[in-house]
Amino acid sequence: MKRNDGAIKAMHVLIDADACPVKDEAIELALRHGFTPVLVSNGGMRPSRYPDAEIVTVPAGADAADDRIVEMAGPGDVAITADVPLASRVLEKGAAAIGPTGRPFTPETIGEALSMRAFSQHLRESGEIKGYNASFSAADRSRFRQALDRALRGAKG
Repeated sequence: MKRNDGAIKAMHVLIDADACPVKDEAIELALRHGFTPVLVSNGGMRPSRYPDAEIVTVPAGADAADDRIVEMAGPGDVAITADVPLASRVLEKGAAAIGPTGRPFTPETIGEALSMRAFSQHLRESGEIKGYNASFSAADRSRFRQALDRALRGAKG
């Protein structure tokens, strides 16, 4: 992708890697489409496990990995995250965002996703519901692969 100054910008798949269940799939598809896969985490990533990915380790901190992903994100990039506020931030930078279950976050849907997140948090804090997440399934993995493939094709334009 060309930047305003005429230079070529590498396109990235930015992976919120600390708890991402689809790292291998994201790396595989990124490479297939000519994107640079970037695993961003607070630590614990073994580079030898992901030799084809760029690994960015940030200092410990509540939003350090999120902040680095937002700093790196731009038009043509795709972020992989289950973190709805992070998805909102990368959308503001012009990047695409997809959840690990294949759910695309878009400018049209992010407001509702943020509202549902806040509502669910309120229900958990008030004791109305428990904080359990649904287990990750083979169907989720398949939906993710399809959604990322579509997003990467679209980003290449």
